[in-house]
Amino acid sequence: MSASIVNDIRGIDALRHDIEGARDWMSSICGPHALQIRGPQALQFRHSGTVMRAMESTLGYVEYGTDVVVSVHSDAPLNCYSVSLPLVGQQELSARGHLWLSDRDSGLVVSPHETQELAIMGNCRKIIVSIPCLALRQMLEGFLQRPLDATLTFEPEMSATDGDQAAWWRMVKFFLAEMGQEGRLLNHWQMEEGIEQALIKGLLLSQPHNYSQALADAMRPSCPHYLLRAKRFIHDNARELIALEDIERAAGVSRHKLYKSFRQHFGYAPMAFLKRHRLEEARREILANRSERNISSIAMNWGFSHFSRFAVDYRLLFGETPSQTLKRLRGR
Repeated sequence: MSASIVNDIRGIDALRHDIEGARDWMSSICGPHALQIRGPQALQFRHSGTVMRAMESTLGYVEYGTDVVVSVHSDAPLNCYSVSLPLVGQQELSARGHLWLSDRDSGLVVSPHETQELAIMGNCRKIIVSIPCLALRQMLEGFLQRPLDATLTFEPEMSATDGDQAAWWRMVKFFLAEMGQEGRLLNHWQMEEGIEQALIKGLLLSQPHNYSQALADAMRPSCPHYLLRAKRFIHDNARELIALEDIERAAGVSRHKLYKSFRQHFGYAPMAFLKRHRLEEARREILANRSERNISSIAMNWGFSHFSRFAVDYRLLFGETPSQTLKRLRGR
């Protein structure tokens, strides 16, 4: 086996010539899967690109150098949505009893929780965008202003030649080209969050999925002004000691009306909405800070006076403890 990996704050460049190494590397990016290779001796796996620190999405290129089949089982789902577009060669996705062919004119979206097989031709070099399930879920819940009641599932075929989907691919190619330049604006770490959010929002708005209609409905301006005032107050003062009475005063309505409206539009009571926002912002700061010894001070700065309670609430929302978040990030 021969391998080389170059890791800095952002960039990755992994080379593998053995099936276990290639599978383990991509498992660290996308989650568990099986990898079958027709000619193992011909394997020339390479994954290059950028890991964006805000929500840990990955943007880059993948090639295997020989025919491979990637298998995903619903009992062991991926932890990311994988969006790919061949620059040369082809790939085929088998899922839901159908077969989708993908080439430079048609990309694929692999939803993580489905049983499926992706056959990648040996000459295929493709763009791959891996977006964590949590990042997409949080963005979609933010758009809808309520929790999801079913797993987000995209249509697998994504055009690279027509409409908003093609515009999304042009944006991806632009980001890749600029990130490949030394010392350019997009390589500044403070630009990452905006780039990552643009990719996630663009995918949700351009590619059909099981929440497309609900998303279209939610985009229509219907949230009352008093609720927007309350939400803005929470976001602006989330680090401060906020009581329910403070949110009531900011909204200018009765407690009963405030509760009812928060439940209807956001899916949470006002104080639960505040706690969720604080947890999400604390997670962003933990990911940016990357120091385990600073977790307690970050939690304190976001209004969590009891660290053990913060750790429990964090795990309930994100599926892992703060220290596990950092450990997984370092492992990547």
